[in-house]
Amino acid sequence: MAAKKEIGVGLLGMGTVGRGVYRILNDNKAGIEQKAGAPIVIKKILVRDISKDRGLAISTGLLTTNINDLLEHPEIDIIVEALGGINPALEYSLEALARGKSVVTANKDMIALHGKELFAAAEANKRDLFFEASVAGGIPIIRPLKECLAANRITQVIGIINGTTNYMLTRMTGEGLGFEQALREAQAMGYAEADPSADVEGYDAARKLAILASIAFNTRVSLDQVHVEGVTRITAEDIAYAANLNYVIKLLGIARDGADGIEVRVHPALLPKTHPLASVNDVFNAIFVTGDAVGDVMFYGRGAGELPTASAVTADVMNAARNLTHGCTGMIGCTCFAEKPVKSMGLTSTEYYIRLGVADKPGVLASIAYIFGKNDVSLASVIQHTTGKAAELILITHEVLEKNLQEALKGIKELPVVNEVSNMIRVEGH
Repeated sequence: MAAKKEIGVGLLGMGTVGRGVYRILNDNKAGIEQKAGAPIVIKKILVRDISKDRGLAISTGLLTTNINDLLEHPEIDIIVEALGGINPALEYSLEALARGKSVVTANKDMIALHGKELFAAAEANKRDLFFEASVAGGIPIIRPLKECLAANRITQVIGIINGTTNYMLTRMTGEGLGFEQALREAQAMGYAEADPSADVEGYDAARKLAILASIAFNTRVSLDQVHVEGVTRITAEDIAYAANLNYVIKLLGIARDGADGIEVRVHPALLPKTHPLASVNDVFNAIFVTGDAVGDVMFYGRGAGELPTASAVTADVMNAARNLTHGCTGMIGCTCFAEKPVKSMGLTSTEYYIRLGVADKPGVLASIAYIFGKNDVSLASVIQHTTGKAAELILITHEVLEKNLQEALKGIKELPVVNEVSNMIRVEGH
């Protein structure tokens, strides 16, 4: 394949990410050309409305509402998918690969749900599929897992991978805000959508974790295999109790590879204040990786936003361009060559924080301890707070199987001296 003198790019979408890619490719044009080995030139941009003011000086000749103006363009070598969602993004990406164009995307939904068929299309047509920005925005993590840490057996990936919930939990911790107040503030700041369910219910983090686990453990992990819990049940009381016990509460994505299979779960967790992830605040993301050779490494930075995300997308464009100039596209494809089993949530084990509302009378703790013991749940600490005729028990368990803990809680809920199981939060990071 002859070396190309110029690399043409077709950009799908001019929203937040597309606008950032356009800015970086133009503002850093000279340096990008030197690093990529050829000029990278945007040839066409797919938009819904050509007349819309996008706050940028864009030639109207670049804009089109017809996808075929990009897919059939003979000078477009790379398609940058910045539409989001599944369709038409998936349809356009598959068609681009079929026509011999490399694809760069930041679309976590598309990669998490349809990565297998996208990689198959890229391999069949010997073209690149890059998606660094699909997880943690501008933080480099996909390429480090695929390349820089490839010599390791990765045993663990733990991350704060949703900036919205991290901002909310930071405000709840620092200012004593309740969940609803923290959510309203996040929406006012533009960090949370009008419908925040993807963030606060944990689904956004689950999609990212499915991608990370698939790469880290060389096994295809589907979204429905990820156990998901959000932060909607976290209260100011839980935050305060955690602080008194020297913990902070974070929404974590946790993936581990063990002898009996891999576990993938997203949920709130108490982290010791000394853990590196405990000090990751506001909208920042961080991913903590453990490898058998490298030990522990952590990747930290802004997980979203126009320029951080566009930074990762543009770097992928440069990588794809470099491969095109050297005639070596399609070298790094799907790495899911193993078929490791995914453990059910009941077979995972950790420590637990449990908050119970109980009657303030003799024998209550003995009744509760009996049911825990019957289900092989050992208590590490018990704190009691009394308010009139009622009391609140704060329990921390030793490490225990999830299924044993859940069975114990069923029995405890039936005790007449227990008013409610107010919350159960896992404890991680020891």
